[in-house]
Amino acid sequence: MTSIDVHDLTKEFGGRRAVDRLTFRVQPGRVTGFLGPNGAGKSTTMRLVLGLDRPTAGSAMMGGRPYPALREPLRHVGALLDAQAAHGSRTARDHLRVLAASNRIPDRRVDEVLEETGLASVARRRVRTYSLGMRQRLGIAAALLGDPAVVMLDEPSNGLDPEGIVWIRRLLQRLAGEGRTVLVSSHLMNETASFADHLVVLGRGRLLADTPMRDFIHARVQPRVRIRTSDPAALRGALARHGHEAEEHTDGHWTVHHARVDDIGRVASAAGVPVLELAAEEGTLEQAYFDLTAAETEFTAQPQEA
Repeated sequence: MTSIDVHDLTKEFGGRRAVDRLTFRVQPGRVTGFLGPNGAGKSTTMRLVLGLDRPTAGSAMMGGRPYPALREPLRHVGALLDAQAAHGSRTARDHLRVLAASNRIPDRRVDEVLEETGLASVARRRVRTYSLGMRQRLGIAAALLGDPAVVMLDEPSNGLDPEGIVWIRRLLQRLAGEGRTVLVSSHLMNETASFADHLVVLGRGRLLADTPMRDFIHARVQPRVRIRTSDPAALRGALARHGHEAEEHTDGHWTVHHARVDDIGRVASAAGVPVLELAAEEGTLEQAYFDLTAAETEFTAQPQEA
């Protein structure tokens, strides 16, 4: 099994430290979401891992070896960093055939990945005629070409239509289910929440979190309960007697912060409060992410005045 091992990885550009002594491991068998604000160092880190930039200090290994030391690297690592990388005058099939030949990958594999990514019917069209979503699929096809143990994708949902977004979710989960190491950088919190098992979060080049996604959310977003009743006064009184503060909303439901469903259910039942709705309001990845990275955002728009 092949992991990505980053140890004390550092990169400086003209005295500015873009990546600051990063240490983390991306394990096989799960999808790791790679998150952070603009300028956090995600793209630089991925370039360092893939040998496209040299680190100032530290190391990045794939199964114990640096990427430049891999023979026929597409057989080991598949990566999508830039969907515009394919030459516009080539057909998609020819683009993949060149990549396959350079890594001694059989031609039949080209047709397999074109079929898998939904490009088989347009494989003989020139890449310059492709939409952004089609180019994205071609980049993913190139990443899968060598049937690699490690897959690294930067913003793979960019430009995809709703069907494509559902497809990429299933693809990532399947790759992890096959025991591969999958690292996905994204700015889309809802998308990341739909496919990631684990998170690595950066801020200003430093490691902020390396944790299972559920643990990340639960550690930063307090539990809340949604409740609706036909007797608001009785509910307010019962909650107050047990030290709970509740917030009433215009549509008639209440939110009880720092509380769990079982506790609120028992309070309402003991007080004879009629309950029309009772549910846990799960914390979201977006809430937890903003809670962690609020002070690490380098580029922030000013709030609009009413």
